[in-house]
Amino acid sequence: MQLDRLVNFHKTVGDKTRLRIIGLLKERPLHGQAIAGKLGLTPPTISHHIQKLKEIDILYQRRDKNTIYYHLNEPKLARLANAITKLGGEEMNAEFTVTDEEKHKILSNFIGSDGRLKSIPAQLKKRLIILEHMVSSLDQGVTYPEPKINEHIKKYHDDFATIRREFIMHHFMTRDKGYYELNPRELWLI
Repeated sequence: MQLDRLVNFHKTVGDKTRLRIIGLLKERPLHGQAIAGKLGLTPPTISHHIQKLKEIDILYQRRDKNTIYYHLNEPKLARLANAITKLGGEEMNAEFTVTDEEKHKILSNFIGSDGRLKSIPAQLKKRLIILEHMVSSLDQGVTYPEPKINEHIKKYHDDFATIRREFIMHHFMTRDKGYYELNPRELWLI
């Protein structure tokens, strides 16, 4: 399971109204008006939340004459909900497993003798190895202001904005109001 998909699932269901909708639909399929009535919300609000749940494929709809009933995709919900217990498992990181020899070869191909990055790799596996190399000299548990992260990246490459985004996208770091912090290694894809 891709980490991004898992994060998106938890962000989507991490809403009280959506959890209440899931709870109602576990009992039986319902139409939007019934859900709105049971939760004391307007139909447009329910439509918005239902759309979000459909986007992560845990709801589907069936039409009965002029009424659309929403059903819970329980097998998919169970798989996504249980996926978090597999974090760190081999299957999750299998496509990004590399030997030390492969890492060394990739680093020597993309990092010049001056220690700077020749180019940002297009292939994800190689890019992850380069990003890991770049964050390896940062300290765990330290909160870095954005200018410090930019300085750090400039030692390797001039396009600090792209690389900073890559750090976030690939879960090497988290960002909060202009401050950056390394994630635990278990969240890195490599």
